[in-house]
Amino acid sequence: MNIRLRHDTIVRSLRRTGTSTVDALAQEVGASRRTVLRDICALRDAGFVIHSETGPGGGVQLDPQSVQTTARLNVTEVFALLISVATMRAAQNLPFADLADAGLAKIEKALPSDKVRDLRRFLDCLHVGQLSPLQDISNIGPMDPALLPTFEVAFLEKLYLRFQYTDAKGAQTTREVEPQAMLILPPLWYLVAWDPARKDFRHFRMGRISQPECIPGKTFRHRHVPFEDDVCPLSEMNGPRS
Repeated sequence: MNIRLRHDTIVRSLRRTGTSTVDALAQEVGASRRTVLRDICALRDAGFVIHSETGPGGGVQLDPQSVQTTARLNVTEVFALLISVATMRAAQNLPFADLADAGLAKIEKALPSDKVRDLRRFLDCLHVGQLSPLQDISNIGPMDPALLPTFEVAFLEKLYLRFQYTDAKGAQTTREVEPQAMLILPPLWYLVAWDPARKDFRHFRMGRISQPECIPGKTFRHRHVPFEDDVCPLSEMNGPRS
């Protein structure tokens, strides 16, 4: 039985019986007691309210009104939703902005406290501004889907990033940098990083980055990024931050 099926079976069993024991649930799903305890923790993270009592007569109980409020969203997925809204707002192309903010606020409140902490730390790295009308945007390419989850680990754990970068002339180089911020100038997205080889900040067009990976054990310190006056952190914009 796979993880999702186990989770669904546990929820259905608790709704049907009201209260059960970890041992009984383990027998029902054909897994170890330790696995079921991990499953219960995961279900709580997903928004289910599950009570537990130890001792004789104790067991595991699911709140009858409990539902899966987070829809299995992880930090990266919520972050992607937030930056999508922020990008559309910066481009002045966000109808129903209040409804979008209200929905995102509900999602954030449904996240476990540790995931909210990681989300806000991730958002602190995000800055939004206005693109210069003189900027050439004729060669915008697609972004590697691996970028965002790799960035999450790199930013939260302060790990160096290694990636292949293709410049405007088509030349490709391998870069190892300290990721300090993400900058969105709709429709362009940049990784702002300190480049030790050049001893300066560099802006890397995200659509030109490929094969991103964190370098385990190689950490860095946070640096102040000298943004232009019209660039602001997402935390200063209207959004689901409390």
